[in-house]
Amino acid sequence: MGKSKSRIIARGKYDRIENISREDAIRIVVEKLTKKEPADDIITLFGLKPEELLEAGAEYEAVKSIERLL
Repeated sequence: MGKSKSRIIARGKYDRIENISREDAIRIVVEKLTKKEPADDIITLFGLKPEELLEAGAEYEAVKSIERLL
């Protein structure tokens, strides 16, 4: 891989998501689920479990609807 391509990949990787903790990611996913917005990217990035989302306050139906990702 050339220098330019590796710089572009590195820049894109760090521009999109800042350093967030797992707890912040869970909170963001729960907020998105309550607003009925897609949260697929964060769920797959952190490998979140249904139990974590339910304990954080997500509704059972919302978690069940995204079961394919978990």
